[in-house]
Amino acid sequence: MLSLGAGVQSSTLLLMAREGELELDAAVFADTRWEPAAVYAHLDWLESVSTIPVERVSHGDIRALTLEATRFASLPFYIEQPDGSQGMGRRQCSKEYKIYPIRRWLRAHGAKRSTPAQLVFGISLDEHQRMRDSDVSYVVHEYPLVQRRMTRGDCLLWLEQHGYPRPPKSACIGCPYRRDSEWRNLTPVEFADAVDFDRAIRVQRGMHGQQFVHRSFVPLDQVDLRSQQDRGQLEMFDEECEGVCGV
Repeated sequence: MLSLGAGVQSSTLLLMAREGELELDAAVFADTRWEPAAVYAHLDWLESVSTIPVERVSHGDIRALTLEATRFASLPFYIEQPDGSQGMGRRQCSKEYKIYPIRRWLRAHGAKRSTPAQLVFGISLDEHQRMRDSDVSYVVHEYPLVQRRMTRGDCLLWLEQHGYPRPPKSACIGCPYRRDSEWRNLTPVEFADAVDFDRAIRVQRGMHGQQFVHRSFVPLDQVDLRSQQDRGQLEMFDEECEGVCGV
């Protein structure tokens, strides 16, 4: 079973199965219900060309549930305390909205200790530090890109050589791990949604400090998101995401 995030690496694995280069029985996409429209369009396309079933599961709408939360937020917001100290909140969203829904689906479809499911992840060689053994007996983790020594760049090259489009960045619209280039790449409607969300989470019940979605600890609509070139500076590093989020 492929844990499908619809980003570069997991899309490559799904399409490898289509090309007969990888054996998969099904793919499972855990939907937070707050991905950019480009991600859902790409997922629809993947479903239309896939030679294996693509299932969608969900824990619920992460945006709505976060704003309704009466306990700590599952998203890792940037928090500024009343005394001026700053830090980042706990990250629970991957477990609650990605890992656990897929595990429930696997259990419902027969995964158990005596016959564990082989869950395939799109983690590439350049992200090998993200590899983890399963902490449940009914799931075994597999990392075919690492086994094939394929990096994210190799995945992009494979997609190009096989005539497939480059997948969009898969992450929630208001994900605090977004880089400035990724905030800029949101549509105006999506960015306005993120700004509204950022305002709404500023102070929540049970919190003593202020929360922000941007690492600058500044309201999102006040952040200077221009690139270094836009500011007249030399760009020293590529702002391409390295795949912090997702499974």
